[in-house]
Amino acid sequence: MDREAVAGRVRAAYARLTDGDRAATRLVHDPATYVGGVPYAALARLRDGHGVVPVAEPELPGWPEGTGYWLVLRHADVDRVLKDPATFSSSLGGTQMRDPRTAEDLAYVRRMMLNMDPPEHSRLRRLLAKSFTPKAIGALEGQVRGHVDGIVDRMLDGGSQGAALGASHGACDFAKDVSADLPLLTLADVMGVPPPDRWLMFDWANRVIGWQDPDYRVSASFDPAGATELGRAAYTLRPQPGPDGLMPDPRSRAGMPDLYAYAHALGTLRREQPGEDVMSILMAQRDDVGGQGGEAGGGGAVSVAEFENLFWLFAVAGNETTRNGMPGGLVGLLGDPGAQQALRAGPEGIPNAVEEMLRWWTPVMTFRRTATREVQLSGVTLQRGDKVVVSFASANRDPELFADPDVFDIERANARRHLAFGAGPHVCLGAWLARSMMTTMFTQLLGRTSWLEPAGEPVWLQSNFQRGVKRLPITWRA
Repeated sequence: MDREAVAGRVRAAYARLTDGDRAATRLVHDPATYVGGVPYAALARLRDGHGVVPVAEPELPGWPEGTGYWLVLRHADVDRVLKDPATFSSSLGGTQMRDPRTAEDLAYVRRMMLNMDPPEHSRLRRLLAKSFTPKAIGALEGQVRGHVDGIVDRMLDGGSQGAALGASHGACDFAKDVSADLPLLTLADVMGVPPPDRWLMFDWANRVIGWQDPDYRVSASFDPAGATELGRAAYTLRPQPGPDGLMPDPRSRAGMPDLYAYAHALGTLRREQPGEDVMSILMAQRDDVGGQGGEAGGGGAVSVAEFENLFWLFAVAGNETTRNGMPGGLVGLLGDPGAQQALRAGPEGIPNAVEEMLRWWTPVMTFRRTATREVQLSGVTLQRGDKVVVSFASANRDPELFADPDVFDIERANARRHLAFGAGPHVCLGAWLARSMMTTMFTQLLGRTSWLEPAGEPVWLQSNFQRGVKRLPITWRA
């Protein structure tokens, strides 16, 4: 691809924007903006005025100046882009706004299922889908219920009145004390990770998703003292920040040596000593449809190298939607006492409320594709090589589909049409599990307390990719 030509097309279109529209694109692109919340007014201005808008890509800490990109803001256009991988490729440039630093880094990210196009993507997706057997799904749903029981028990046991007085009320940081642990425990079940090692996944996800954030990029919550031998060995390989305070690029293999060492050891162990977890089932699967043999294809089986990249995908991407969707959903309930009362009186409404939480909060805000040919989108002509970034945050508040889109409405009839889990061949394979975790958590949380209130200012993640909740202090009454 001709990077200068790609950049030139963005520059020329960007120069034709009004000063107000250019200011809106700068606000939307800057990760620091999101510490104060998502700039929905700027997104609405650009969505209503353009639909597809050029965005400059200036140099940022850890982010070299880029070619710029085309931001896709309307629900119908985002849906179209995601469902047409032949025109909008995940592989050509990867799926993140920031370009890989080197050709080697690009080749590396292309080995991940997230950054593959059909038919390569189809084979791994098929094998993974077959691994979620009815028995495995039933076991996971039971494990989710048990984990939620334990997490809410711990929250209530920490009440300020103490166990002797019945813990009639209390306080906690919902983001860290409650919502962070559930996906970790559940993903440990999926991948066969021993529970003492699960906080490795917390740190890995923080480093990858929160590389723009000064706290998350150096996350170190894992305690090796109680870990397994695999966990302690991985911990010794954890990279350290450089003189500029930045960690090595977490989207390069060299930037995550601890994760890959752990994944390699675990994948080898699960192949030799399979358990009943989904990843053990995956390692035993064979798929003769399109199997190519060799290390990459394994004659239709998943290789250890492929397992390592799938482990990365689950440990990082599989963690974040639920981890941030739950506190984001609670933000909606805390701001709408009527909705909290309604769900307490009618818990059968919680599944639809969860869909509205995902629409209204939208944990993953953007994903990138690359155009493979000339194509028209909302009146804009895109060329091969153009970087195309879809905005889920904007699409999920598109008034063409959602009436009063900025309103948190737990009874919204079409809430499930949100794109929080994507669409097309890359639609999130674990969407059912995320929904199960959120529905079970809010059912228990509302069923075992009489009221929830904010107890201080929340703290948001510095990121233009993930709408993260770093801290959410709340109080509860039994």
